Amino acid sequence: MMDGPIVLFDGVCNLCSAAVRFLIARDPSGRLRFASLQSEAGARVLAAHGRAAPVGEPGSVLLVEGGRVYERSTAALRTAAHLSGPWPLAVALLAVPRPLRDAVYGGIARRRYRWFGRTDACWVPTPALRARFLAD
Repeated sequence: MMDGPIVLFDGVCNLCSAAVRFLIARDPSGRLRFASLQSEAGARVLAAHGRAAPVGEPGSVLLVEGGRVYERSTAALRTAAHLSGPWPLAVALLAVPRPLRDAVYGGIARRRYRWFGRTDACWVPTPALRARFLAD
């Protein structure tokens, strides 16, 4: 169930759901797996790594990889390493000090609902994509 890198995202955030669709389209090998932070599957993944599910509005995308949980800008940049095309080059931005990267990330995260909206329920993948998502 928890093989490969797992991206945990805010399932009611329109920006986050669009980002997941972006990742799926650029991960032709299908290596990345996904679960919303609001789901039972997301809670299980976090619990398996000694973390609690976020209360209220999740403020970060998380990447679970190699037994570690990465968050904020580090999660986003490490996720890019798994994509096709030029996107793995974004990993070079890890050389930027994390406080600076996370400040930019945090500014977007704080405004994501205002700028992109939110839904009342988590995004449901199509039947063809369902295998990429961890089951509840």
